[in-house]
Amino acid sequence: MRGVRIVKTPRFNSRPAGTKISLVVIHYISLPPLCFGGDCVDRLFTGTLDENAHPYFKGLKGLECSSHLFINRAGLVTQYVSFDDRAWHAGRSSWQGKPECNDYSVGIELEGCEWCPFMPEQYEALRGCLKALKAAYPSINSIAGHSDVAPGRKRDPGPQFDWSQIGRILPRP
Repeated sequence: MRGVRIVKTPRFNSRPAGTKISLVVIHYISLPPLCFGGDCVDRLFTGTLDENAHPYFKGLKGLECSSHLFINRAGLVTQYVSFDDRAWHAGRSSWQGKPECNDYSVGIELEGCEWCPFMPEQYEALRGCLKALKAAYPSINSIAGHSDVAPGRKRDPGPQFDWSQIGRILPRP
């Protein structure tokens, strides 16, 4: 994908041999909560977040997570993990009876929160990313929210996410 900012992270591993990517999982993130901009998401996903920089960060100590993509409020896309590798975004999860979504999914984080509408620029960038992913990985056949793959544990992308904004690029059961 063109126009993508690359930030490398050590927080990934290999997908199980022979695994085909079949799912995209949508998330939201803001660090600290309700604060947008800055480099805190980069730092979280690369393992360099200073736990003393904000009281909220102390609760993230030891958390090892990453995402394939992050789309900020202005629609800028950052890639942390190659799509061919396994990012650590879904945690304990399952989709349509198949466990461990990280093994077979691409994780996309949107800068936002449960209570804030997402920006038109984010939806535009997300549509572009989904079209590019579908073209590169025809085995991708569905899209879900983190709340769908980890119900009761996660709430994102939340009620402010407008699923109709991504059209029919990927089916959502």
